[in-house]
Order: sequence, then structure tokens, then C-alpha cells
Amino acid sequence: MAETIPHWLTKQAHLDPDQTAIEYENGGSITFSELERKSRAFASKLASLGIKKGSHVALLSGNSEKMIISLHAISYLGAVAVMLNTRLTEAELTHQITDAEVSIILTGEDERFKAMSFPVESYAMQEVERFAEMEVKLAEEINLDEPFTIIYTSGTTGFPKGVIHTYGNHWWSAVSSALNLGLNQEDKWLMAMPIFHVSGLSILMKSVIYGMPIFMMEKFDPERAHHAIMEKGITIISVVTVMVQRLLRQLGEEKYPKAFRCMLLGGGPAPKPLLEEAEKLGIPVFQSYGMTETSSQIVTLSPKDALTKIGSAGKPLMPAQLKICGKDDEGIGEIHVKGPMVTRGYYKNSQASERAFSDGWLATGDLGRLDKDGFLYVVDRRKDLIISGGENIYPSEIESVLSGMEQIKEVGVTGVEDQTWGQVPAAFIVKSREVSEGEICAYARKFLAGYKIPKYFYFIKELPRNASNKIVRSALTDQMDE
Repeated sequence: MAETIPHWLTKQAHLDPDQTAIEYENGGSITFSELERKSRAFASKLASLGIKKGSHVALLSGNSEKMIISLHAISYLGAVAVMLNTRLTEAELTHQITDAEVSIILTGEDERFKAMSFPVESYAMQEVERFAEMEVKLAEEINLDEPFTIIYTSGTTGFPKGVIHTYGNHWWSAVSSALNLGLNQEDKWLMAMPIFHVSGLSILMKSVIYGMPIFMMEKFDPERAHHAIMEKGITIISVVTVMVQRLLRQLGEEKYPKAFRCMLLGGGPAPKPLLEEAEKLGIPVFQSYGMTETSSQIVTLSPKDALTKIGSAGKPLMPAQLKICGKDDEGIGEIHVKGPMVTRGYYKNSQASERAFSDGWLATGDLGRLDKDGFLYVVDRRKDLIISGGENIYPSEIESVLSGMEQIKEVGVTGVEDQTWGQVPAAFIVKSREVSEGEICAYARKFLAGYKIPKYFYFIKELPRNASNKIVRSALTDQMDE
């Protein structure tokens, strides 16, 4: 029999109705009881559009109260939320909408969305708010085995795959984090990550499961985030490397308040000098390791180990498991993980699921090693995957697009180091006839999000290939000076 719990928002509204759920930069806020009331009302309005248990509803929005209300409303109807990245192009979004079998799309206030043409009906969230409420039975319980969200990730194949997260995945992700970092009565989590990313979504899930307020920013700004940490009682913030760098510059000679206890760092291995600088300044940076498939972090450094294991992602959270498979002489091998926060598979993609899972273990495709004390050190991210400011960029997707230009005979893409973003994509091009960088960028913008467009272009005579005629991406950078 499937395990059920009371609907977590209804439960929090009952336990502590006047507790702040969301605090905004402009000084406004909303309590759990207000959030429950608005979410239930919005669910009744969505029902008038035919949304019901099992429906797939796409959310295309930046961080906003309406986005959060829409997500909770979807859960009250037993529907599934498909989280769409607002930075994607119309073509990229259309692929995901079609693949996820979306019924309708709910959009935020970005004017860009109005000009897009999608294969299903789309409604602005503020438009739905004006609809009449339909009498419908709303969920009073949550079945932990049922799917709640789908988030697309490029993973290791270059083609976006829909990662299915159950309510149980989100529940155990939140619980395991609390068992590691602890819970304080004064905790307030600064959410500058987008909700459509698993990092931002996981903060929202922690809020409703813990009964913890979040301080929501529409997007990260180092000056405003610094002000919030200094003045708004922030105790925890989720960050990627570039955010830490900018916050350190913003901090200057100041010191954070004593109540501020954690920068939870994800999005790829951080440069050790950055971690050491933070340690010298007394800034509590805890590196973590996770992916969309693990519902956010699954390995995290604990507070007591932060100073002695700089550079490590820590140990697997309770009750997660981790092992290194196919180790070389230095103990480096592929990271495999297992636990109740790990997805059970990809939507409508049994082949990808079968490749990724074996006996409940997820093969991450990432390389790492364990030290003698069992702490994980991530050596490299998935083969060829580019991590740029916390965003996953897969070279084959860019290559596929650029190969569509008649002026390009062959193209190979790899990541090159960048002080701001960690990595950025670079394209190595064999021309069939003359073409400029500007022409290539203009073409790429039609099909790719801005962060996927190569930042560097190198025109070379031929691509390095192995005996199987596959591009050897690791050798591309050797040709930068050709």
C-alpha cells in the first residue's frame, strides 16, 4: 500500500498559520495560511480549464508568488508540474512541451512568452486568477509514490530527458538536508535560484516541509543578496561558484552576521582557492554534489567537516548511498548513487532509464574518488558536459545546431575555463566557405538559449578524431593557436 501523508501546505497552514512562508524584496510577505488559501482557490480556477489528476501542466515563469501558488495548486489537483527553463528558445521549449505531453502552459509576466507559438494552449497566471472557481474536490493527502514534477536535463546524451520527481523524492531530499545541516527556529533561506531549476524548487519544497520562511529574489543580484544577508536575517543561501565570487567581492572588509550559517554550494566542483578564501574570511561554504536526478544535493559537506575537508563534497546524506565503480589506479571512477531522493527514471524514455539504473543504483556519469575517511571528491563532471554558472550545456546540442549552417563543414564544441562562469563553450569550426563569428551567433540564437551560444570561435583545418572517427573533444583545445 502506497504511503500517504497530509498535504504538506495544508498541514503547515494548520500547524503555524501565521508563520511567514515567503518574504519579498519589497518588504511584503505571505503566511502559510494565506498561501494555502490562494493555492486552493487557484486550483479551483485551473479545474475550469480541465486540469485534473494526472494532467501535465507546464510552468514557464521566473520567480514570483504566482509561480509558487501555481505549483501548489497543481499539487491540490493531483496534476504534474512540468518546469520549463525561461531561458530556452521557442524551439527548445516546444520540444519539451511535446515530449512531456503537456495539456496547458501557465506563463509568467515576461512579454517574450506572448510572442511564442506553442502546440498547446497557454494562459498567463494573472489571467487564470480572473477565472471563476469551479467546485472540485482538492487533495487532502499526498501519495509519496506519485509524480509531482518533471524537469528536463541534458544529462549525458545531449538530448533533453524529463526527470520525474515523486512527492517522496522531494520529501526525502528535504529531510536528508535537514539531518545534515540541522534546523534552527530562526532559519530563513535566501532563494535566488530559479524555481524551474531543481536547486530553486528544492528550496521551495524545504520551506513547506520545514515550515520555514524563504526570502525570494526574482533573480540573483550580488548587491541585493548581500543586503538581504546583512539586514534580513538570512541564515542559508544556495549558490553556485560565480555567485560566491560576486558575494565575496561585495562583502569586502565587512563580516556577515553570526546568524548566517551556510552557503550551500552546488553546480559543479568549486576552485579550491575560492573555498580557501571563503574559509579565511569566516564564510561558511559547504560544497555539495547533486543533479536533477537526485532532486538536488545528495552529497554535502557537514558543518563540522567544513574546515578540514576543503574541496570535498562531503558524504552521502542520510539515507543516501554512494559507491565508486570502475576505479583506476588512483581510485578514480564513476560515481553511483542510490536513495529515496533519486528519481526512478525519465518520462517516456525507458532506454535512458535502463542505461542509467542498475539494481536501484544511478550511474551519474561523473568521476570522483573517496578519501580514506569516505569523503567524496568530484574529479570531473560528466564526460564532455560543460558546466557554466551552474547551467548544464552539452556540446552535441550546439554542434547539431551549427552543423545546420551551409558555411560550416564540421564543428566540435568543448568547454574552456572562464574566471566568471567556471566554463564557457568554445566552437572549433571547419569551414566549407567563408563565414563570420557574427553570422554564426545570429544563426545560433534562433535555436539556442543565450548561455549555450559559444563564447569563442576557432577556425581550424580539421577536427581531431579517434580510430572510430569520433571527435576527440579533449584534444580540441590543443588547436586554439592554429
